[in-house]
Amino acid sequence: MDDLVSRLRKEIRVGIDLSTEINDRDLREKIRSKVLGDQEARRLSISEQKEIIDRIYDSMRGLDILEPLLRDPTITEIMINSKDEIFIERKGSTQQIELKFEDEERLLNVIQSIVATVNRRVNESSPIVDARLKDGSRVNVVLPPIALKGPTMTIRKFPAKPVTIEDLIEWGAISQEAADFIQSLVTARYNIFISGGTGSGKTTFLNALSNFIPEDERVITIEDSAELQIKKVKNLVAMETRNSASGSEAKEISIRDLIKSSLRMRPDRIVVGEVRGAEALDMLQAMNTGHDGSLSTGHANSPQDMLSRLETMVLSGGAGLPIEVVRKQISSAIEIMVHLSRLRDKTRKVMEICEVTGYSNGEVRLKTLYSFEEEGSRKKVEGRLEKVAELKNTSKLKTYGIQLS
Repeated sequence: MDDLVSRLRKEIRVGIDLSTEINDRDLREKIRSKVLGDQEARRLSISEQKEIIDRIYDSMRGLDILEPLLRDPTITEIMINSKDEIFIERKGSTQQIELKFEDEERLLNVIQSIVATVNRRVNESSPIVDARLKDGSRVNVVLPPIALKGPTMTIRKFPAKPVTIEDLIEWGAISQEAADFIQSLVTARYNIFISGGTGSGKTTFLNALSNFIPEDERVITIEDSAELQIKKVKNLVAMETRNSASGSEAKEISIRDLIKSSLRMRPDRIVVGEVRGAEALDMLQAMNTGHDGSLSTGHANSPQDMLSRLETMVLSGGAGLPIEVVRKQISSAIEIMVHLSRLRDKTRKVMEICEVTGYSNGEVRLKTLYSFEEEGSRKKVEGRLEKVAELKNTSKLKTYGIQLS
């Protein structure tokens, strides 16, 4: 069937200006007529003919063989290692599929069409880029000579309907009690930092929390690649970084630049999608200068590890601050830390909720409020997020008239 699709597509392309001369409906009809009129295609079943029509259309106007994968709601990740090596993640399980790109040029064309939609550029001189699809799905591209097998692309899909805290409770990612507790903290404008490993669900959790923000507040979101889907807040400004490869004379705009700019935009809260470097200092300073209720995420294996990483990030900025000053900044800026993990059975859960209780004896002090207690040693992870201590700093809750149950 691959050879038939390739032949028919080439025949259809002859004489057609796909950019201006034919709309989507007419193009699909032209493809349909060509397929139904082809002697070889007429021998196929109706479902096979429809598949050919869809594949030719997708290759001309969509993302080629990726389109059916993107439409499949059960697929959460698409991993393209080369033109003929594609893996998908479905329900937490990774498997290789038989689909292949016709040639490397087809794959490169798909990559260029994706990055062009977000005004970015990827080529041999700038072979790494992050982008997103129209539905918000995250895309990472690495080209040769960095990628040895050929053009490589990873697509982290996001659901059309944003995940809510109710969904997370239903999936067992968090308990109802802990969810109510976190909602109270967001409403009362506690600064919350979410940590976790790759694929642990940090962005999904951040998005769920962001929808607890009162509708009358002004929120600035800052991300490398826009993924947050805040629906309730009307006074919302969403900003995205720009890399230096976006255009020949385009200046790179970093998260650090955007945080500094956001402070002049009269925000009530600042939501930073993820901190990875020197921008951690600017985020901490924003939290310490009247922007209570700010939210952010970072990669780490535990809340304690996240504190160490934040120190390293701040110091990498070259501000020349003593480590004691950095730790005091962290302890006064961040009030709550939530740690997520992706467990051995591929489920994602909140493992720990901690309160930052201050700075003493040269260390930032953490107090565990909720901890995931696993039951048994079965292959499937079972357990519950148990409350182990009371919140010490309740001043903001009292200010907002919120009483914890």
